[in-house]
Amino acid sequence: MNANNGIVNQISPYAVTETIDRFAAILQAKDITVFARIDQQAEAEKVRLSLPPTQLLLFGNPKAGTPLMVAEPTIALDLPLKVLAWEATDGKVWVSYNDPNYLKQRFSLSDELVKNIAIIAPLIHQALL
Repeated sequence: MNANNGIVNQISPYAVTETIDRFAAILQAKDITVFARIDQQAEAEKVRLSLPPTQLLLFGNPKAGTPLMVAEPTIALDLPLKVLAWEATDGKVWVSYNDPNYLKQRFSLSDELVKNIAIIAPLIHQALL
């Protein structure tokens, strides 16, 4: 796992669709809302462009996100949380997401508030097992 400009990137042992399916199933089991799933490859194909498999999942829990937005309304630019699964040119599949510590610094969040979004790393880890 590495962080680059506030983005954490991890290798997935699964294809893009399976990676997002696994993550969405974990969210569902934990009663975390999936707001949207965007198949960016399919959208590119609609306009006759080529894009390797790429899917974005928007998810969250209003009980966790609302206190963050009350404390700092502009964090709504980064909420709900997002996970991106994408296939690189070498065929490796990556999972990328905003580092909660980066968001903490970006929005001057307290340690207590950042706990509301720090759940993302263990959920990703569980999905990639």
